[in-house]
Amino acid sequence: MDITKLSTIKYWGASTSAHQVEGRNHNQWSVWELAHARQLASSAESKLAGWLPQWEQFKAEAAQPANYVSGLAVDHYNRYETDFDIAQELNLNAFRLSIEWSRVEPKAGKWDEREIEHYRQVLQALHRRGLTPFVCLWHWTVPVWFDEMGGFTQKANVAHFVRFAEKMAVELGEYMSYLIILNEPNTYIGQSYHLGEWPPNQRSLRQAIKVYNNLMRAQRAVYQSLRPINKRFKMGIAQNTAYSYLGDDTRRSRTAKRLRDLIWNKWFFNRTEKYHDFIGVNFYHSGRLIKGRVNNQNRRQSDLGWNMEPGNIEHVLKDMYAEYGKPLIVTENGLADAADESRQWWLEETLKGLSKAVAAGVPVDGYLHWSLIDNFEWAYGFWPRFGLVEVDRSDKKLPRAIRPSAKWWAGELKKIRVNAQKQSE
Repeated sequence: MDITKLSTIKYWGASTSAHQVEGRNHNQWSVWELAHARQLASSAESKLAGWLPQWEQFKAEAAQPANYVSGLAVDHYNRYETDFDIAQELNLNAFRLSIEWSRVEPKAGKWDEREIEHYRQVLQALHRRGLTPFVCLWHWTVPVWFDEMGGFTQKANVAHFVRFAEKMAVELGEYMSYLIILNEPNTYIGQSYHLGEWPPNQRSLRQAIKVYNNLMRAQRAVYQSLRPINKRFKMGIAQNTAYSYLGDDTRRSRTAKRLRDLIWNKWFFNRTEKYHDFIGVNFYHSGRLIKGRVNNQNRRQSDLGWNMEPGNIEHVLKDMYAEYGKPLIVTENGLADAADESRQWWLEETLKGLSKAVAAGVPVDGYLHWSLIDNFEWAYGFWPRFGLVEVDRSDKKLPRAIRPSAKWWAGELKKIRVNAQKQSE
């Protein structure tokens, strides 16, 4: 690992999303959770026991309906100052968060000024600690009223999202420079309209295409609308990108790789390329293709059973830069690891991959780890632990504890900063 190369990366931080950490949200997801918690709990073993390496460790928690209701979450809404202090202690200088649309516009066209002021205070708290905010406008949740209007299935509804974005730019723009307009539209489409695992639980190619097209319209419209409001804004999305590689040399595998790269990684960018100032890369997955199908060796797996090959981030970054020629920011990257057995290794391998990408000429401007604190992991609930910081939800005080891997990473970041300072002198 070439620490000199890593010293060119300006932003080192961690990520969160409002619904996963704030607590007490009321949106289409919180409504869905209450309606599906018992079903998710009763079906957990049949869905997960066969392929999760640590199933016995999480079995009891996953069988509880309360696991699937976000509720208080980890109370980041009230404890953000404490969490930002921890981020500062970890030598971070950037923090990704989302603004919960349902808080600031609980009814169509009706703004909650107290909630807007809350986010103003959050952003100010980040700046006081030298943490650059990376603000996401949509991380899969929408107000109930928007959902009842058909959400992003309706082209006309895009205007409501644009109005929300404009309001946030006007009210909070002085504290923002990096805007992530959308988070992982491909994941949302896949889970909500292809697999039908997330609200609105549909399996419809027609609806999936409509929503995807409308999210593309939203990206273009928000970018065009906000550019005159604040020319400082650097805008993009956070895209779930995967690395596919050949395990054999069959035509089926070569074709599968091309299609996976195109449809999963690049389709959205190809349709919206002019409306991104940077490419946001979320990286978790690699797929070895044998006879056209993913066939991973799974030498190491996360608690969620995901195959772990973190060093392959190098190849994704090289490929996306070669395709689009824009600066890249790793907007998410991490693993579920409750015992903290693999997180340091993951970070070490990721840093090596970042170093190789930078050495090859890829302009990587930032790396944001997922996540700062343990959180609510959507339809899995609370049992997957992604946090650099552990949150003990068995204690009503929700105490935070920095994991050993995070302490190690903080030391590495200090070395990188010292090296960057020497290079600038």
